Amino acid sequence: MTASTLAFIGCGNMGSAILSGLLDSTRSESQSAKITRFIVSTKSASSAEKLRSTYAADSTRVDIAPGQNLRAMQEANIVMLACKPFLAEEILSEEGVAEALVGKFVISVMAGKTPEEIMSFIYKNKALPTDTEKPVIVRAMPNVAASIGKSVTIIEGNPALSAERAAILSWAFEQIGTVKYVASNLVDAGSIISGASMALVSVALDGILDGAVIEGYRRGEALEISAQVLEGMAGLLREGVHPAVLRENISSPRGCTIQGLFTLEKKGVRGTFAEAVVNGTKHLRGEKVGG
Repeated sequence: MTASTLAFIGCGNMGSAILSGLLDSTRSESQSAKITRFIVSTKSASSAEKLRSTYAADSTRVDIAPGQNLRAMQEANIVMLACKPFLAEEILSEEGVAEALVGKFVISVMAGKTPEEIMSFIYKNKALPTDTEKPVIVRAMPNVAASIGKSVTIIEGNPALSAERAAILSWAFEQIGTVKYVASNLVDAGSIISGASMALVSVALDGILDGAVIEGYRRGEALEISAQVLEGMAGLLREGVHPAVLRENISSPRGCTIQGLFTLEKKGVRGTFAEAVVNGTKHLRGEKVGG
């Protein structure tokens, strides 16, 4: 596939994280990169102005304008749907969108919206085109660590994806971290693990920092130590050390670690985290979440 133009429809926290990662990783090889031009359509003029300031160093490669969804889709080879999920139907059912997306490659990073739903928005009140004219839609869920090249992106397998498009899809998200392809029925849970678990873990980290401050540490010092601990833990997990084994190895008889773990178990913390993942997944599927 020749060098492509990628359009961002919406560029909030997730979209800007992806754009930042792609720009940083391709800056030194902008002429040989698979994607050489970026078009960004924002919802408001203030958002566009803020992004222009952020990406001023890359102004020759990035075209940013408010309310230019249709133009962006018309001019791009690849379209990334990075808008808020509740805005998708309004944006994709606009006049001219179906024609602009004929045969194109659409990547959705909108949580909870399936390719079938997205296709129904595009062809709302319109006859479905032939398979060769339909856009090919793929779901991908990175996380905000994309901005520093440390994301993990969950991508839904799609048999309609050509080898060329699969290559550029993998390449794009490998510029911002690692890639994991999963079956359709695992995308929602994978999205929670990839996109939301960082927020869930931050709750535990905040509690640890509070405890450290109570015991006399400055929060910044405690955060520095905790960041290194998390980095070390990640390394051990990548080596195949199971969390339960890790806990057992750290816990000694009558020790402080087992006291801390006992406190968490009494409070049902592990089950609460599991429930958070399950409830988040149910929400993405549109299922009722219990109280």
